[in-house]
Amino acid sequence: MKNNPEQRIAELGLDLPTAPKPMGVYKPVLIVGNLLYVSGQGPLQSDGTLIKGRVGDDLSLEQGKHAARQVGLAMLSTIKANIGDLNNIKRLVKTLGMVNSSADFDMHPAVINGFSELISEVFGEEN
Repeated sequence: MKNNPEQRIAELGLDLPTAPKPMGVYKPVLIVGNLLYVSGQGPLQSDGTLIKGRVGDDLSLEQGKHAARQVGLAMLSTIKANIGDLNNIKRLVKTLGMVNSSADFDMHPAVINGFSELISEVFGEEN
């Protein structure tokens, strides 16, 4: 079965936030050969606000996972705004995730997994 992320987003009832407008001179996406690189994204919500706080202080592990998922939705929105159709994306090659956390918090991979789970739901586990 062909991967169809646009259809999966609709089936899952996902709400992509509006892609943020670039500020400064950076490019939100850059295509080199057949690879698309996405600049840093934040946990943007559909209402345009950001999820703020530190995991382990202000946010629980589950809230941190939700924030990481929102980063994924913002990233998908940014990609879609810049290339048009997410069906042109074949697979995720690399993820770099950063977690704002308290000094004693040590479950960073579990937080970033919120992003990974979203990408798996949209593109398929193998991609």
